[in-house]
Amino acid sequence: MIYTEKTPALFIIGLTMLAIWFLADNTLLAPVIEHLANGKSYRYADELLTIPFYFGLVATIVGLWQWLGSHQEGHLDYYLSTIAGGMFILLITMLVRWFVAPEIAVISTQMGEVGNTGKYIHELFGLNYVVIGIVTGILVVNVFKIPEWAKNGVRLSRLGLKTGVILLGALYSAAELKNLGGLSILMIGFFVLGSVWIVLWMGAKRNIPNSMGGVLSAGMGVCGVSATVAVAPVVQAKPVEIAYTIGTILLWGVGCMFIFPIIGNLLDMSYVQFGAWAGTGILNSAQVAGAALAYQPDGIETLMVAEIFNITRVLILPIIVLWLAMWYVKREGHTTTQINVSSVVIQKFPVFVLGFILMFALSTTGIFAPANHYQGKYFGNTTEQGFKLENQLTTEQIHLLQQEASNISPTNHHGALQRLIENGKIMSIEDDIAVRGLINAKVMSADANQILTDTHKAVRHTAKKIAAFRDWITWLFAFGLVGLGMQITIGSMKQAGGQPAVIGGIVGFIKAVLSLIVVLILVSETV
Repeated sequence: MIYTEKTPALFIIGLTMLAIWFLADNTLLAPVIEHLANGKSYRYADELLTIPFYFGLVATIVGLWQWLGSHQEGHLDYYLSTIAGGMFILLITMLVRWFVAPEIAVISTQMGEVGNTGKYIHELFGLNYVVIGIVTGILVVNVFKIPEWAKNGVRLSRLGLKTGVILLGALYSAAELKNLGGLSILMIGFFVLGSVWIVLWMGAKRNIPNSMGGVLSAGMGVCGVSATVAVAPVVQAKPVEIAYTIGTILLWGVGCMFIFPIIGNLLDMSYVQFGAWAGTGILNSAQVAGAALAYQPDGIETLMVAEIFNITRVLILPIIVLWLAMWYVKREGHTTTQINVSSVVIQKFPVFVLGFILMFALSTTGIFAPANHYQGKYFGNTTEQGFKLENQLTTEQIHLLQQEASNISPTNHHGALQRLIENGKIMSIEDDIAVRGLINAKVMSADANQILTDTHKAVRHTAKKIAAFRDWITWLFAFGLVGLGMQITIGSMKQAGGQPAVIGGIVGFIKAVLSLIVVLILVSETV
């Protein structure tokens, strides 16, 4: 069988990509970019000048060959036939990331903040390019249908998700373990394992498919979307099951962003208590951060505690994957007379999870960034560590800070500010944390706040390799989830029913209530 379709589709896709690059390179897109930037710097300017050019060239050349060339049956034909579908997904991802999602953000911003949350609609509901990409994929398959020439490549999208999970391991290192604290590990371990078990138990009682139960348990129990994507191949989850899980996570997280800060204020929780509760009870990382900042808009102590608990969940992910692999093998093999679980798990265990562990181990050695980095960012206030002498405070800047220092009352903020004035730069990680809190408090003038922001940025560096990994992860996840959306039909969604939302809501509620009780009993001012 010859898989390659003789069609000009891929050639046209390539020309479209090159047209985007040409318009951007010749500043013909400048008015559009200025509009989408919405008064800020347009973050995708560099991408517009590189990605569409290189991929456009590949798509154009291969597209001409597919359209006009002769094709023979074989492995080469099969693999090359996937390029058209892959480029089709990539073009949609480009349009959504660079134009559609920013336009939605512009409209949302113009509508104003929602209540007293300090956030806009697109921020509260997570309407970023990833979510919009999934929805776009669903619209494509249900409204326009997937063209025959693209179907083989659409299946390739899961490879993007698996590769993204592998690279995700590079963002973390064992150096972070020393900052977690015994209580955070015990709490997260208990609630992660407990949540996974409850979802699996409820799923069995409600007779949902094992694949649905497996992927939902990971999403609700571990760390949201990343866990869902990582576990999906292990339990052979269908695209619609992944979509239901992601939808449940996002809806639950949006509700928690509103409700958690209200409850925290009613109970007069400390920053540490609320951070521990948010990091345990809310699933999605962005929503954990949103709730923490909503509770303490004038500092970062709450956010830091929430991040500690959040990263603990990520580090537990490989254990959950192994557990669910063994569980799935047992459940799917119950009709056979005999099954060697260990042997099957070894055979079925996804290589990409081992890749995640390997990247984590390499990151721990400091090969990608200093061993004490956090997601690729590290503190350094010497030239050897990346500090630039031109970032030292000037006499005028020091004078301005001295004038406003009397307005600072918290001891840690005042001490950090004095050391900054004396040395012309931030002297320690603790002082950097205090300065960030001072910035968020907004008790100083706009000019002074800008000086503090610049001094913070001067000592916080992002490792170039980790920055590259993060960019690749972003694109791989975006690409994979757009393709995933193209595999979700309305018929399959109706067939799946509303069981995932019901189970997810019950488990999410149980976890939130129990973790709140545990936090109030066991957590005081330190973790």
